[in-house]
Amino acid sequence: MLSRTADHLFWMSRYTERAENTARMLDVNYQTALLPQSADVAQAGWEGLLTISELMPAYRKKYGDVTPRNVIDFMVRDENNPSSILCCLRAARENARAVRGTLTTETWETLNATWLDLGQELKRKSFERDPSQFFEWVKFRSHLSRGVAIGTMLRDEAFHFYRMGTFLERADNTARLLDVKFQAVHSDFSATATELDQEYDFYQWSAILRSVSAFEIYRKAYRDVIKPDLVAELLILRPDMPRSLAACVNEVVENLEAVASERSPESPRLAGKLRAELQFTSIEEIRAIGLHAFLTQFLDRVNNLGGRISQDFLMPSPS
Repeated sequence: MLSRTADHLFWMSRYTERAENTARMLDVNYQTALLPQSADVAQAGWEGLLTISELMPAYRKKYGDVTPRNVIDFMVRDENNPSSILCCLRAARENARAVRGTLTTETWETLNATWLDLGQELKRKSFERDPSQFFEWVKFRSHLSRGVAIGTMLRDEAFHFYRMGTFLERADNTARLLDVKFQAVHSDFSATATELDQEYDFYQWSAILRSVSAFEIYRKAYRDVIKPDLVAELLILRPDMPRSLAACVNEVVENLEAVASERSPESPRLAGKLRAELQFTSIEEIRAIGLHAFLTQFLDRVNNLGGRISQDFLMPSPS
């Protein structure tokens, strides 16, 4: 019974987090598209968004050319896109419904209300009139669902898998966002950069930080102008930054330790090794490897870890 309940809660939290992260990525693209920039740069931003989620082939098949309106429509309400906000919130609700009897009333009602309210939001086409306001609504509903679950659920094994799902998904999405956005913004804040270049890049980096709720945290942690290396350090290595890769992996390890058993030593080993490498590496070492290579390897390892957790804990044991 545990594997069934834990599996549904694991995926319920992953889909809720995925919907939030999709909203975050769309919002940062929408905001940066309002900045003065060439048509090629703007186009690259929207194409990069599809690349992040590995959805370019599916998008091209349905829409052809990449346009902001079609990308937003595809990522918000396309029923054939499993990563759309609509599909993610539906999947989160269906996983919750499958184990309705084990959820607290508040947790179920929050998820169910989110799904019902989403239907009204899409019917009113609020995401077309004011995309940023709609994306804020999605983020708020995700925060609400997570807060209610944390505040009302029993701290049993199912709860730990709920938390693991959240942080595995968050680590995956933060790494994807970093990879694409760092490739899109080329400035190194060199002394030769013009004042206009520096101003443009400030708004670009600000938008990236705001997309992961890190702008104020950056200011408090570094008290400096926004620099690419410091942005990377904050979002990869700082364990006190809630959406950083280090913070996410720390949470996965702690929740794994709470449910670890003799028959599943491989998952804690993989997670512990990944945490140790993030804990003892530096941004200079990451730069020497190459940020893209580092993040690509990280994504592979996080996805492998998620699959291993499912294999070790959530699949029925052979009789």
